[in-house]
Amino acid sequence: MKAGRNKTIDLSIEEGACYLDRCITVTEPADTERILDKTVRGDTFAVLPYLPEGFVDLLIADPPYNLDKDFHGKKFRKQSDECYEEYTESWVQAILPVLKDNATVYVCCDWASSPSVGRVLKKYFHIQNRITWQREKGRGALSNWKNGMEDIWFATKSDTYTFNVEAVMVRRRVIAPYKVDGKPKDWEETAEGNFRNTYPSNFWDDISIPYWSMPENTAHPTQKPEKLLAKLILASSNPGDVVFDPFLGSGSTSVTAKKLGRHYLGIEINDRYCVWAEKRLEMAESDSSIQGYTDGVFWERNTNALQKNSKKH
Repeated sequence: MKAGRNKTIDLSIEEGACYLDRCITVTEPADTERILDKTVRGDTFAVLPYLPEGFVDLLIADPPYNLDKDFHGKKFRKQSDECYEEYTESWVQAILPVLKDNATVYVCCDWASSPSVGRVLKKYFHIQNRITWQREKGRGALSNWKNGMEDIWFATKSDTYTFNVEAVMVRRRVIAPYKVDGKPKDWEETAEGNFRNTYPSNFWDDISIPYWSMPENTAHPTQKPEKLLAKLILASSNPGDVVFDPFLGSGSTSVTAKKLGRHYLGIEINDRYCVWAEKRLEMAESDSSIQGYTDGVFWERNTNALQKNSKKH
């Protein structure tokens, strides 16, 4: 029995049969109208050849890292670096046809797989940057440094791409406020404290991993936070654009895209994760809030208590 405040989504396939019925399968060429705003049940390598060409504005890929991991019965085994690089190249080549000429690509990885991912992306895209984000959590290690960071490669198909920097401002506390003529200089004085909206860097230390009392939390072992995905989606797409995740997992990319007024498509091979994704998409219809993102700015970690509940994006 879960505690009363435990909001973790962990429905079984039987409990979530109605959600699984909302998913689609794609076994023949499909037009955009059929697949838009859907969760596709299936292996991304089998589905991709049937998707329409050039319909994706933003790709967010969170493939299995090169680690031994059990995804509720679907196991990924650690490979040699060479084999993992071949695996990465195989799915990158498969997604190329679905991308628009001005599409943006983000690929998640850890420190060990990051070099392989970077080398592959450099063959096919224009590398723009590499984001490193602090996971906050992480298992301790007696003979090594605790692994508390992950990478996200930022690449584009061409030199023409979307980047809405004003949409991803970070709200930070001002420790030593500077005034001119007695008035705040580039910061805001509020009853809750002094804050400044700053441009984002490629190091993110304001992300909280979903935990048991958060409505977005699922039992997925590698779930990405909606706040993290919101930054990518707001910066690199516009309302009405299509956001595609070929390794959807528990649905975080699709859910966040929906909350932010984008179209979405996700492919997921695990039926149980498909259930969780559709459950969360249903929840998003009545609650479009994103933890840590309020009134158009991203708040520093541990300042949520200062926020007023708001659905303004």
